[in-house]
Amino acid sequence: MTLTAVHPATQPATSATHATTDWQPVCPLEALEPLWAEAALVDHVQVAVVRLPSDEVVAVSHWDPYAKAHVMARGIVGSRGGRPTLTSPLHKQVYDLATGECLTDPALRLATFPVRVRDGIVAVGRHEQAA
Repeated sequence: MTLTAVHPATQPATSATHATTDWQPVCPLEALEPLWAEAALVDHVQVAVVRLPSDEVVAVSHWDPYAKAHVMARGIVGSRGGRPTLTSPLHKQVYDLATGECLTDPALRLATFPVRVRDGIVAVGRHEQAA
């Protein structure tokens, strides 16, 4: 399933870290299977959205910087050292979902995006988080 938001942006978050983020609703939380990535289009940018077992949701670039293809939502969700990871489905580079850092090749990185869940709706920030 590829998710495309058709809703207008919601009100800004009240926390200081997300106060200026422009949010795009993506899907209901229940539409995401735990430990499974889905592709979404956020302000013309393809992202991979992942629901973790704790119901935390993270978003990273759908673009695989090694394979040079939009495939990361088809990757393998797992963990290393207790940290959630996403492994490229093509060449198996492993990325930390919190930071976007590649654990198998320090020269590579996935862009990460802020995510919030409000009233059961997952929204992704329209701009990449600072590294």
